[in-house]
Amino acid sequence: MNPAAVILAAGASTRMGSPKALLLLDGETFLDRLIGLFGARCRPVVAVLGYHAEAIEAGIRRGGEALVVRNPDPARGQASSLQTGIAALGESVQDFFFCPVDAPAVAPATIDALIDRWAGRKPGEWIFRPRTRLAGVDASSPEPAGQWRRGHPVLVSGPVRGQLMALGRDASIRDLLRAHPDRTVMVDVDDAGILGDIDHPEQYRILTSQRADPRR
Repeated sequence: MNPAAVILAAGASTRMGSPKALLLLDGETFLDRLIGLFGARCRPVVAVLGYHAEAIEAGIRRGGEALVVRNPDPARGQASSLQTGIAALGESVQDFFFCPVDAPAVAPATIDALIDRWAGRKPGEWIFRPRTRLAGVDASSPEPAGQWRRGHPVLVSGPVRGQLMALGRDASIRDLLRAHPDRTVMVDVDDAGILGDIDHPEQYRILTSQRADPRR
């Protein structure tokens, strides 16, 4: 049985100026694209909305392919949205992806690689994260080419579910993941899409121009 998936789309998108879930990539909204990617591999798929929920539900086409739930208080932050999504999965689901909606360019092969590694997991391996080597970066980037960087989606297993559900209001998902280096498996992929963090209009412009470039 494959893992489940939680897509986090509850943010206010303040810096973008419009709901990121409804931005288009390759002819689909960010949220529709991720529902399709995970829906082909995972059961169930949960999409967590919060701010702009009505507009997002009205603007997507694949809503019927996922369980769409709402974080009643998205101001509490991303951890609370993940907790909302985990609760919707049900107590019996211990293994699941989570992915923010602003990482829509993840390659299908990356999700497959994570599932394959998870399927062959050893005792004590709880967290599966993709990483990619930067082949080239923008001149303004502080990070050198060739450096490994981790990204999304993240696949968690075993006790991590309970730890995520126990996070307090000011707790960080990132800090929890980093607290388990000996339980984490890095899965190497050739996929810059795992680094998606589309917060500003300029980042979105760069993403769409790269997708349109036939040399990429």
